[in-house]
Amino acid sequence: MGGEGSMMAANNSLKNNRNLVAKRKEKRALSGNYSAVQLAEFPKATPEELERIKKKIQSENRQLRIKQISMFGIIILILVSLIFYFKS
Repeated sequence: MGGEGSMMAANNSLKNNRNLVAKRKEKRALSGNYSAVQLAEFPKATPEELERIKKKIQSENRQLRIKQISMFGIIILILVSLIFYFKS
């Protein structure tokens, strides 16, 4: 049967790739420890602050969406007018 050589080449390629991945993982290993690191204390947000932040983000997203839609509309109008201009 034909194809044995190509299958052997594919198996060798997979084996070599697997070996390369193992070598990369060894190089990424961290040395040292983090026992002396002080973790930062962040203040807890109140429900009112979370609601205010949520409304602010929603407002910003709404304004961004309006800008995107208006720019899309302007571009479409320009393209349609150019098509009609060059068509006639």
